[in-house]
Amino acid sequence: MEAFSDGVFAIAITLLVLELEVPSPDDEQAVFELLVGNWPAYLAHVVSFATIGAVWFAHTVITEYLDRANSTLIRLNLLLLMVVAFLPYPTRLLATYIGHTGPERVAAVIYGANLLLAAVLVGVMWRYALHEGLVRPDAADEDIRTLSKRLTPGLAGYLVMIVLGIFLPVVAVFGYLVIAIFIIVPFRELRQHRTRAE
Repeated sequence: MEAFSDGVFAIAITLLVLELEVPSPDDEQAVFELLVGNWPAYLAHVVSFATIGAVWFAHTVITEYLDRANSTLIRLNLLLLMVVAFLPYPTRLLATYIGHTGPERVAAVIYGANLLLAAVLVGVMWRYALHEGLVRPDAADEDIRTLSKRLTPGLAGYLVMIVLGIFLPVVAVFGYLVIAIFIIVPFRELRQHRTRAE
């Protein structure tokens, strides 16, 4: 399950770069203007890359704590992979319509809904694994509580950003990036390390 999932994550994250188009202008100045003017595509790429990385990171941590998997967990995993594999499409929508007043709101909401669904499925997988006793028996209770807490804040964050996307789509997109960074970067561990060092 882990090997297959890693392959899907790798393909999805690689497909994102195919959405970045190379401009074909008449002169060098036009190349620079087109590259600068293509900032929505770069923003969408960075946010989607970070988000897929965050989902992969959470998925990897979950699988490290698993003792075994049953058929239901594997099906939940497939649903998660379907959502992750779909992400290049809303990324393209976002890159295309940022800057267009009406459509950018729709694109930002669709994009956020895709991210929220991925976060929900990661959380459901973890909660299901806990409920069914699929987690390693030697896993520390504190580690389990910490992981459960780390997975939960993203859900509320995505809901807030989806609503914000209706009014301020670009701000919401940066919010999605902040959520991904929060999942990837172990701020709590960094604080603990800094405290021990002092």
